[in-house]
Amino acid sequence: MTQRSRILVIFGTRPEAIKLFPVIHALKADPRFECVVCVSAQHRQMLDQVLEIAGIVPDHDLDVMRPDQTLDALTASLLTGLGKVMDLVQPDRVIVQGDTATAMSGALAAYYRKVPVDHVEAGLRSYNIYHPWPEEVNRKIIGAMASLHFAPTTTSAAALVNENVDPARVHVTGNTVIDALRWVSARIAAEPGLAAGLAGLEARFAGKRIIGVTSHRRENFGEGMEQIATAIRRIAERPDTAVIFPVHLNPNVRRVMNERLSGLDNVALIEPLDYPHFARLLNIAEIMLTDSGGVQEEAPALGKPVLVMRETTERPEGVEAGTARLVGTSAAAIVTEISTLLDDTSAYEAMARAHNPFGDGQSSRRIVELLAHEIREQA
Repeated sequence: MTQRSRILVIFGTRPEAIKLFPVIHALKADPRFECVVCVSAQHRQMLDQVLEIAGIVPDHDLDVMRPDQTLDALTASLLTGLGKVMDLVQPDRVIVQGDTATAMSGALAAYYRKVPVDHVEAGLRSYNIYHPWPEEVNRKIIGAMASLHFAPTTTSAAALVNENVDPARVHVTGNTVIDALRWVSARIAAEPGLAAGLAGLEARFAGKRIIGVTSHRRENFGEGMEQIATAIRRIAERPDTAVIFPVHLNPNVRRVMNERLSGLDNVALIEPLDYPHFARLLNIAEIMLTDSGGVQEEAPALGKPVLVMRETTERPEGVEAGTARLVGTSAAAIVTEISTLLDDTSAYEAMARAHNPFGDGQSSRRIVELLAHEIREQA
């Protein structure tokens, strides 16, 4: 029997876990691979929720987060911790996803050991190193070292080629987030109790048009968060509308939202949702208002328009396709755009029916086959 290739999959945040668990499932089901999972726990509570629903038990858990930890201290902890894991595991290849400090540090630790690192969701660019910050630079650093670049779209693939990455190393796979959303939607259909926790809010807001909100980006801390809170207050004044807002654990978000939005009849400030409940929120929402990257990919898969509270996006495909619109953080602009979608049926339908450019649910299968082909070619 041919020796299995040992693949070390590294991640630390909830979005990474969501986008990598379908890849881990595919690797573990394939006899050609031995899959070793290492988490940094850059998000602890939110990460663990995804691991539980996906049935993944990490082989290594660094648990790196400390209160008020600086980015340089976090990066140093990640780099040394992940290096020790690699020295122990001796992987043939390392997989990282996206643009987090964990992904960047994992790629760098692999490079220092001359272990090929493969990048899931490669090539996203906003072309502004401070938006998103520090993710734009993290992703570019990984791109400079990656062996295989698994680009979700032709746009992201073209960005890599324009940066002189060898086109033979770039593969358009679609985004694994669509694989994950289909998987969890099927689980919910089979086990409705997995997402029954929103039933009370669904009853409370029956007959109202629900706006789902997520906000957590560092570049929006301060005045941006104040503006977002102002916009939500104004939106909630409409008697036909309700807002469901799972509030991020970061105190820079919680403090503002609790001060400005607590007690409003049409606003539900709730704890962060586990993945099945977040998928349920996407289903019941009429519009998603977000500064998240992943929501820009997920919501269009369910036909939900996305208003992006950022000045730039590294996912321009959604804007180009018409599934997403950049609205910034001005309260006036946010209210205007939401009001347009609520009051103009044709404007809403144009976004809701636009083609989702981010994938077909087969991305993980493509990634595993590309890995197997690469390993055969290198043998």
